[in-house]
Formats: sequence, structure tokens, C-alpha cells
Amino acid sequence: MNKAMNNAQRVYSSDQGRLCPQCGRPLAQCQCGKKQSAPKGSGAVRVGRQTQGRKGKGVTVITGLPLGEEELLALARQLKQRCGTRGTVKDGVIESQGDHRDALVEELTRRGYAAKRSGG
Repeated sequence: MNKAMNNAQRVYSSDQGRLCPQCGRPLAQCQCGKKQSAPKGSGAVRVGRQTQGRKGKGVTVITGLPLGEEELLALARQLKQRCGTRGTVKDGVIESQGDHRDALVEELTRRGYAAKRSGG
């Protein structure tokens, strides 16, 4: 793990479980005032491409982000701006129009997520 990364950026610890994204404490001991529900993501962030049901047009799909709804929407907005595309958030999955897998894996890794490219 990168030593420059502080506790506020970590969202999971193998010995403590899920951590609050704001204060860095385990969710049960969170003191930042916002009680977090357990996010849907598993912590294994995957960046893939899908074309099903889109008439052959591809979208980049990011799954497994361990964030709450508000944090997910904010991250999606920043990632879409980075790629200069449109997109949406559906059921805890970020969808961005076009094939931007490499750029998104690079950006998520820079932000401290263990992102991997999935699919072909």
C-alpha cells in the first residue's frame, strides 16, 4: 500500500473490515456524524466494456466500488469529466459512454482503488 495514502482514503482493512470514507474508522466506530450503511461493492473494482442491449454501442462499466450512493455519484461525475463523456449510475454501477477502460483504470488506481481491467 502506498505510504502517501492516508486513512481517509481507505475503505477496507483486512483486520478491521469496512472503514468510513470520511474519518477512516471502522463503520461501527465512525465518529464523523454520518452513519454509513455497508456499501454494495466488494472492494474488487472492475472496469469492463458492455454492448448488450445498446444496439452495438459500447459503454465502460465500473463495478465493485465500495462507496455509498452520494460518494458514487460524485466519483462518477469526476470520472465522466476526466473522459469527456456522458454516463450514469445504475444500481451501484458507473456507466460511461464509449471505451475508456485504460484511462479509468489509471484514474481509479491513482485515487487508491485496486482497479483492474476486465473482459477482452
